[in-house]
Amino acid sequence: MSQSESDKTIVREQPIEKYRLTREPFYLNVRDEVSIFETACRAKLPVMLKGPTGCGKTRFVEAMAWRLGRPLITVACHEDLSATDLVGRFLLEGEETVWHDGPLTTAVRHGAICYLDEVVEARKDTIVLIHPLTDDRRILPIEKLGVLLSAPDDFMLVISYNPGYQSVLKDLKQSTRQRFLSIEFDYPSAEAETEIVAREGGVPEATARDLVRIGEKVRNLKGHGLEEGVSTRLLVYAAQMIASGIAPVTACEIAIASPITDDAELQRGIREIVTTVI
Repeated sequence: MSQSESDKTIVREQPIEKYRLTREPFYLNVRDEVSIFETACRAKLPVMLKGPTGCGKTRFVEAMAWRLGRPLITVACHEDLSATDLVGRFLLEGEETVWHDGPLTTAVRHGAICYLDEVVEARKDTIVLIHPLTDDRRILPIEKLGVLLSAPDDFMLVISYNPGYQSVLKDLKQSTRQRFLSIEFDYPSAEAETEIVAREGGVPEATARDLVRIGEKVRNLKGHGLEEGVSTRLLVYAAQMIASGIAPVTACEIAIASPITDDAELQRGIREIVTTVI
């Protein structure tokens, strides 16, 4: 706990060590995303990750935080996320008014990576808050404290979103988009995805290959009733169920067919794909 510049406000900073990863996440470099991210980090540039749900964006950020030795503060954005939620707020503690840093302020103070996941879900007035951190100023105005917090060299801002769910109401303004470098993500190649599913799901390579083949066939249904193809994450879930003793067809039912659609006909079609492959 420290005093603000005016020495009148008690500021309670969040302990940064709890945001350090305790083990290395498994991530398979698919293209040049690792070197691009490292270069952006050295140049102190913000990064935007774009790609479908469950294709590895969050795992990538975790792997990069480990690789760079940085704490990682992740914020799951939603429509009620306010500027106060990100920056911080005053709270009464006994007879004292204490300022509590929000996740963005904590990241700026300590030189962490701040990851705003699905940033388009946040309120537009909240998104504007990050603008001063994404240009050469690299500052965070904290109006309630009356201070401008300068970001250290180690601070990095990363945002992500799924372009497949874009709409007029939920889109990033050009004034925000053009402040970020952009790394495009998609589902990995069959070979890479097989390695990921086998490693993360704890199944033999042959089983992982079957699951990936199912995933590819289900993804071909996108635009024919499915809003989104089956994610690598769900294929890993199916593998984990199989590794735990669940029958493969049942595992695919609960991890693939049921989660991605409620449409009975589509579910029936996915079951046919599963039984054909397995």
